[in-house]
Amino acid sequence: MFSTGIRTRLIASFLLLILLSLLTFGSYVLWHFYQYTIESLTAHLVQQAMVVEELVETQVSNSNTAAAIDRKIKAVSAQIELRITIININGKVLADSWENPALMDNHFDRPEVHAALDGTRGQAMRYSATLSKNMLYIAIPMKQDGIATGVVRVSTTLAPIEEAFNRLRNVLIAAFILTSGIAVLVSIRLARKFTAPIEQITTVAHQMSEGRLDERVYIKSGDEVEILAHTLNTLAANLDDKVKEILTEKTKFELILSHMDNAVILMDRYGRVTTANKQATDYFGLTAAMLGQHNLQVIGSSLLDTAAKEAVSAGESRLINLKTSTNGKKRIFQVFLAPIIAANNENTGVLAVFHDITALQEMRERQAEFVANASHELGTPLTSIKGFAETLLCGALQDPATSEKFVTIILTEADRMHRLVKDLLQLARLESSDDRQQLQIEPIDVSQVLESVIRRLTPQLEEKQHVLQLNPPALPVSALANGDYLRQVCINLLDNAIKYTPPGGQISVNWYSEGKHVLISIKDSGPGIPDQDLPRIFERFYRVDRTRARAAGGTGLGLSIVKHLVNSMNGLVSVKSELEKGTTFVVTLPSDLNS
Repeated sequence: MFSTGIRTRLIASFLLLILLSLLTFGSYVLWHFYQYTIESLTAHLVQQAMVVEELVETQVSNSNTAAAIDRKIKAVSAQIELRITIININGKVLADSWENPALMDNHFDRPEVHAALDGTRGQAMRYSATLSKNMLYIAIPMKQDGIATGVVRVSTTLAPIEEAFNRLRNVLIAAFILTSGIAVLVSIRLARKFTAPIEQITTVAHQMSEGRLDERVYIKSGDEVEILAHTLNTLAANLDDKVKEILTEKTKFELILSHMDNAVILMDRYGRVTTANKQATDYFGLTAAMLGQHNLQVIGSSLLDTAAKEAVSAGESRLINLKTSTNGKKRIFQVFLAPIIAANNENTGVLAVFHDITALQEMRERQAEFVANASHELGTPLTSIKGFAETLLCGALQDPATSEKFVTIILTEADRMHRLVKDLLQLARLESSDDRQQLQIEPIDVSQVLESVIRRLTPQLEEKQHVLQLNPPALPVSALANGDYLRQVCINLLDNAIKYTPPGGQISVNWYSEGKHVLISIKDSGPGIPDQDLPRIFERFYRVDRTRARAAGGTGLGLSIVKHLVNSMNGLVSVKSELEKGTTFVVTLPSDLNS
């Protein structure tokens, strides 16, 4: 569209220039031809008039010789083919070479005659009604002894000049038309030649504007158009590189946003959510329809909205802790809010990064709880030891029976502290990644492990008169485990069963293979565990009945150690319990498929 307009204007400009030049040249030629011809004819008529004046100047003043003058004039006119008119000072025609002077009007009012009577040469061109032709009149005064005696007027028709002028005009018109046709063809050819590169540049530029930055312009004209084409190619190449660089950075940015653990939300300066990454969508259940809504509608936290407004107004970042409930789960976020500043230093929005510190907060709470529990567990035996030791120092040593009793209590409490410290150290070691990497996993005969455990705990079983029921499999069962870890798991679970099963109760031990796994089940007939306590029994220091657990000599760490030991061997431990019917612990380990 643009190139067609340029071509049209170029053609019009070429034509206008050529036609104006031809028109100016033709007009000048016609004008010059006409002027030159008239001047030449005028000079000729003046010469003829002067000749005629010399012939008749002595006869004009004598009215009796008018007829003779008329005859003489007609004779001269026949030789020179000019019209000669003799007029006296009153304007009366005395002689005329073409007409009867007696029938002619007074010529005093003729401009050329009037000028001649004033003593100057008169000249006029006008249409002659008598001859029906355009005529050129030249009049000169006749004088005798310095006194004007009449006027000699010589005239001729302009028909030959007009005919020559018309022929020349027709030739120029024909040349003008022919030249105009040639000019049109040349203009079109030149316009196409000049606009073709521009059309090519325009086409390629349009393609580039549509994103096809690999298009190039190939022009070899050796002028500014070639420089323009080269500049456009360079611009497209640089722009292509920049676009690819931007797309690469955009892809990196999107990948970072999509795969980062933190939720990221962009808000405009009015608090409306404009962009959110996948993590934010998952955390807050965002949908496409929520984009553009206010953060209060999306997240529902006035604390976040206030912090976002402060970040925009102050132009400074903010850090807040946000407690919220998402998807029915309570979460704690540490939110970093930073203002988004445009190139003109105007705050256009807020970047909000949500760091989920729920697990960290829970860990801190558990650490605090652990420290409190450990302090409490250690504080109880220490108090007892300190109290009985002070009692002994205050005189109880003098009583052998009392001394023995107190020393026995001190020893019992010291053993309890020893077991507690030992269990704590074992938990710390189990949680160490280095210990897990050095753990040796190998095929272990489950029957042999259980036999050694039962032999070790037989005294406790006999003391409480428990009935131990063993249900071995028909074929030997081998599990992929660590022998020491598996032995301690079985000791801890069986020891718990003995502690919490009333005297004369029943304990059953089953082990069998099920697909790719080996299962070890230890069931007691104790009081059972309430449903609300089952999810927490593997936590450190967690006891269903603290008083009874302490009386049984437990540290509250046994089941936590069991869970860590089983997890280290790539296994699982689960529990089922019914009040007043007993509890069943099941350990699941990978099976040795080669056995």
